[in-house]
Amino acid sequence: MPVPKRRTSRSRRRKRIASNSALTLPKLQKCGTCAELIRPHVVCPHCGHYQQRQIVTVNAGM
Repeated sequence: MPVPKRRTSRSRRRKRIASNSALTLPKLQKCGTCAELIRPHVVCPHCGHYQQRQIVTVNAGM
């Protein structure tokens, strides 16, 4: 089994790790009730619905 001749430097290793874990924007989808963009599998902060059911009461004065 091949073995590296030289040890991988700290900076080279960190560059490789950093490029693999680049930050991505969260995926958004439309709320089925109010059509606002929300993250999936989360209660809508605008209307308080989750899967077409009222879960949280939201004040309109926010």
